[in-house]
Formats: sequence, structure tokens, C-alpha cells
Amino acid sequence: MSGWRLTLLNAPVLRADLRGLVPSRLGAMTQAAIERLPVGHGAGLVELGALFRVEAHPADDVLVFAGAGLARCDRIGWRLDAGRIVVEGDAGDYAGALMHAGAMRVQGRAGALAACEMAGGELIVEGAVGDYAAGSLPGSIDGMRGGRFVVGGDAGERFGDRMRRGTALVFGNAGDFLASRMVAGTIALGGAAGAHVGYAMRRGSVVFAGPRPERIAPTFVASIADAPVFWQLLARDLARFGGPFAALPGRRIERHLGDLAAAGKGELIFAA
Repeated sequence: MSGWRLTLLNAPVLRADLRGLVPSRLGAMTQAAIERLPVGHGAGLVELGALFRVEAHPADDVLVFAGAGLARCDRIGWRLDAGRIVVEGDAGDYAGALMHAGAMRVQGRAGALAACEMAGGELIVEGAVGDYAAGSLPGSIDGMRGGRFVVGGDAGERFGDRMRRGTALVFGNAGDFLASRMVAGTIALGGAAGAHVGYAMRRGSVVFAGPRPERIAPTFVASIADAPVFWQLLARDLARFGGPFAALPGRRIERHLGDLAAAGKGELIFAA
């Protein structure tokens, strides 16, 4: 399958919707056919060639987005099912949402709702992400359901809301309501967390490699049981990502279980 490079000609006047532009679809198409593809622009549609310059890429099964103004382009990597996507700069909202295979890297920031309902594959955002990352789409009850999501910068509010499965790492700080209504999965935070950590959390693990939150809800209680085997397995897995997580296997932990107000059995793990 052929690879392609799409270079944004100018920042779109209205927000662009790039759903459907994935390597598995574009790999077998000709340049002319790709240029004629309809893409959302505001409330209407325009041909892809009106917004992007389409060129062949030497690597197979890869799709590269380039050019200033990509932060106004939403749903890059929507339902990614194979291959690799590279965004040379920022991405708009819904980056990597609903992806279930393949790999995607954003070399800048991503907007709101990144990795929403992600079910597989790997999404790396080198910069910050907006609110509701790794969460659920509006009206849905399931958040991230699998795969690996790595954020090199900060995360906005409600990171991991309703998360059900998978691993998500944030190297920077996170906003309020981290892991709210979390059902399962693992979140690791390298920086500081905002208020209301684990609100209505039911299961899952949140690892704090950085500073301990200023306040933990009274509906989380300190665990009196150690979990050394589980912690070593989890810590070694997270340590592979380096940075604030590299030293986790050698650190002692304190676990708090909850949210008891939601009959939850999740855990907040504080590395000392």
C-alpha cells in the first residue's frame, strides 16, 4: 500500500473534519482520487485538494499531515484501523478517537477529546491535550477501551473519564476530575493533579509518580494490605516509558481504595 503526505495549503477558515483519512483507505487510491475526496469544512463539504497538497510518501502504509493550521483540523486518525499516521505539528479535536489498531503520533498539541473511546493501537501526543482526553464521546457511556495513549505534556480536565481498559500516561500535570467515573484500566501521572481525583471511580488504577494531590476525597480509604507482586509488574511496565516513571520499581507505595461513594474498588497509588 502506498504512503501519502498531505500538506495544508492554508489554515482553514472554518474547522475541517478529516474523518475517513486513514492509510488503509488512501493506500490503494490514486493521487487524483484522493484530491477529489469530500471533507467537512464548517457545515459543508469541499474537495480535499482545495485544502491540502497531496504528494506520495516513500514509506508504505503511512499518512503524514503537515503545514501550519492543523489545529483547526478535527478527527485526524478517527477510527484508525491499520498503518501509521504522523501529524507534523498540532492537531484539532478528537485526535485518534475510536482508533482500534495502528499507530499515530502528534508532534505538537492536540485539542479536546483526544483518544476518546480508543480501543487499540498506540497514540502519542508529544505536547499537551485538551479536556476529556481518553474519555467517552458525548452521549456515550464508555471511555477509552484499550490500547496505549501517551501524553508528553499536560492534560486538561476529566482525563480518563469513564475509562474502561488500556493504559494512559501523562508526563505533565492533569486538570480537575482525573479518572472520574473510571471503570477499569491504568492511568499514570508524572506531574500534579487537580481537584476531585477519582470522582465516582469504580475500578482501575491511577499511579502518581509526581507530587501527591493536595486533597484526597474521604471516600477513599488507605489500604492495609500490600500488593508487592502486582506493584512490581505494573511499575516495570510503566518504567519503560522513562521520565518521571523510570524509577517507579524502586519506590515504595501507598494505596487508597474507592470511590466508596460509588461502591468503587479502584485504587490511587502514591509512589513515595
